[in-house]
Amino acid sequence: MNLFAQQLINGIFIGSVYGLFAIGYTLVFGVLDILNLAHAAVFTLGGLVALWLVQSAGMSIWAAFPLATLFSGILGLIINAVAFVPLRHRPDTYFSGLISSIALAIVFESAAIGIFGARTVRFPISTIAVHIWQIAGVTITSLQVEIVMIAACLMAGLTRFLRRSRSGKAIRAVAENERAARLLGVHVDGIIAFTFFISSALGGAAGILFGLYFGALSPDMGRSIELKGLAVIVLGGMGSIPGAIIGGIAFGLSEVLTVAISGTSNLRDAVAFTVLFAILLLRPSGLFGRRQIRET
Repeated sequence: MNLFAQQLINGIFIGSVYGLFAIGYTLVFGVLDILNLAHAAVFTLGGLVALWLVQSAGMSIWAAFPLATLFSGILGLIINAVAFVPLRHRPDTYFSGLISSIALAIVFESAAIGIFGARTVRFPISTIAVHIWQIAGVTITSLQVEIVMIAACLMAGLTRFLRRSRSGKAIRAVAENERAARLLGVHVDGIIAFTFFISSALGGAAGILFGLYFGALSPDMGRSIELKGLAVIVLGGMGSIPGAIIGGIAFGLSEVLTVAISGTSNLRDAVAFTVLFAILLLRPSGLFGRRQIRET
């Protein structure tokens, strides 16, 4: 029972990071109906920039975190301007934008290798104090609690922003019907750029949290989470933010529970994706997917 409870805690933790990363994917998809495959590179650069700020600039992680998140958001603006804006009015805009985002991801990854080197780097041990608690035979660290709380606050803040703020309502309007939003006076191009900023900022924040917990960061670490992020948004429902959150936690739990039950990590990904396939057979739109396609 203690092993099950321990893996449940671990699953919630890693699932919150998956969910935060996947929200960036699904936010852009909800507005443009297209996947930004440079998102994984932003995830990587967010973590590496935070590490550089801590190591080279001598900042605390609490000062480096918002700055690296802001930097990631700016990368999102660059992705939109370079990979999507020039292609937005082409008849094959969705396919060509997908390919151009892959190209930009390769450019970002090459830049990361050129700047930080093709090696694994780590946050200094003193970056953040870690306390360990034993509760009813279950081990919980202060770092796990802090990461889950930060991820939860960012998710809750985004949800509230989209529901209550003027800009959030504009994002929802563009996602529902771009043409109608223009007629209502919404600056659609600006809202799309702002969406990329928020999306990439969240992706960079996920990269920082991922790097802090696992300690190791590398220029290609985004590849390990990119496919899982895509699986999470398919599981939760394309374009659904609540779906990305629940899907991320579900995917994380399926991974760690597989390890707990089988005693090996070799089957972890296989079981997680098998569960994904099963859910999609029963509910093709995902757990919280939209039942109707918006008008174009």
